[in-house]
Amino acid sequence: MPTIASLKKGQRAIIKEFSVDVVPLKLLEMGCLPGNEVALVQIAPFQDPLYLTINGSHLAIRKETAEQIEIELIE
Repeated sequence: MPTIASLKKGQRAIIKEFSVDVVPLKLLEMGCLPGNEVALVQIAPFQDPLYLTINGSHLAIRKETAEQIEIELIE
């Protein structure tokens, strides 16, 4: 199953599932929830963090966290 970490710049996806133990509460509060749309805006120079748009909110998350969030790509 692909994860947020596997997105390419400009790709969009729907968040499917993740372990709540791994995702910080702050991300949940900002809309990083199953069913919400996520898009990769930019990747930092050393591949960490990833800059995302989730339901209109811009945020950056660590790559290790992004690898725990499963997605379904939007064609």
